[in-house]
Amino acid sequence: MGGNVSAEAVELELRPLSARSVVLSLLLGVHPPELPVKDLVRLVEPFGVGGSTLRAALSRMVAAGDLRRAGAVYGLSDRLLERQRRQDDAVRPETRPWNGDWEMAVVTATGRSPAERAELRTELTRLRLAELREGVWLRPATLDRPWPPRLADVTQYFSARPDLPTEASARELAASLWPLGEWAATARALLGHIAGAPRSADRFTAFTAVVRHLLADPVLPPALLPADWPGTALRAAYADYRREFTDQAAGRGHA
Repeated sequence: MGGNVSAEAVELELRPLSARSVVLSLLLGVHPPELPVKDLVRLVEPFGVGGSTLRAALSRMVAAGDLRRAGAVYGLSDRLLERQRRQDDAVRPETRPWNGDWEMAVVTATGRSPAERAELRTELTRLRLAELREGVWLRPATLDRPWPPRLADVTQYFSARPDLPTEASARELAASLWPLGEWAATARALLGHIAGAPRSADRFTAFTAVVRHLLADPVLPPALLPADWPGTALRAAYADYRREFTDQAAGRGHA
């Protein structure tokens, strides 16, 4: 799973963004997550989204509970505010030095439906754990966050220290849990694409993909990562773009 993959071998799936996707990505990227409709009209124009198409999309999104409206200002709903918090955590994860301990979550609940099991797997993956075997999830104890109380009824949470004789053994365990080579290759391909993206719309689409990719970063301690890990460079590129985008959203630049 952690083998080397060249960036040239990666085919990026940068699909054109719908009007809804553009609006959501715009609002997820600004703080506070709200924009007047006049600014939305200006910002979606490079994507070929006209004013009437935008207004129809906004109406549907309000009706669906994606957005809230206050006069001429549209903002994220409470449900999507949680998504923005996850996105912010992905871009700037809070970490602490690694002392060799690992987090371990053992699934204790039984008799759950397939949908409930899938929801739990999604939640544990969002917490950046990986499944060692069925029902046993772990990661290095480097993320500075509490264990969510909502998982107390379905998991047992431990701090553990695996019997790994060498640092190389720990790296091998990490490589068996996460597809590190594939993640790194995609990150390098994204960085290369961004460097050659000529239009602001192309860059926006690419950085939307960057955010999705950062959500899948296991955020491992340096001792467990392959050489030349591109995670830091990808986060730095996104941070630079976010400052640029914030200026555009505020009308201090060109969309």
